[in-house]
Amino acid sequence: MVLYNELPVYRDTYMLLLEVYKVTNNFAHDYKYSLGQDMKRDVLSLFRCLYKANKSAEKGVYLEAFLNDFEILKVEMRLCVDLKLLPVRKMAQLSQIMDSIGRQVTSWRAKNRSETFMPPLCG
Repeated sequence: MVLYNELPVYRDTYMLLLEVYKVTNNFAHDYKYSLGQDMKRDVLSLFRCLYKANKSAEKGVYLEAFLNDFEILKVEMRLCVDLKLLPVRKMAQLSQIMDSIGRQVTSWRAKNRSETFMPPLCG
């Protein structure tokens, strides 16, 4: 088992966390304590899923949970742009990080599926 904090996906997700905290800090009061708090909570939830997936024999459950929470975060980010809380340029920067994270977790999930569901060898 690799230490979760040595995984590239962990580092990218941590970078996303830092950026989310920075951008939500500048939200108007009406959004800072609603949408902003939800976004922070959702990114932290991603860390929990990474940690549990790395530690568990049943990685698929946690990787699916990660991808579900990740989709919610994408919608929240889009909402921030539509509400003019987040500049399009910043969203483009965050999208690059998020694309990288999504590819890594999807690959991890696919690898886990192939290891879990290996067909029996013919004897």
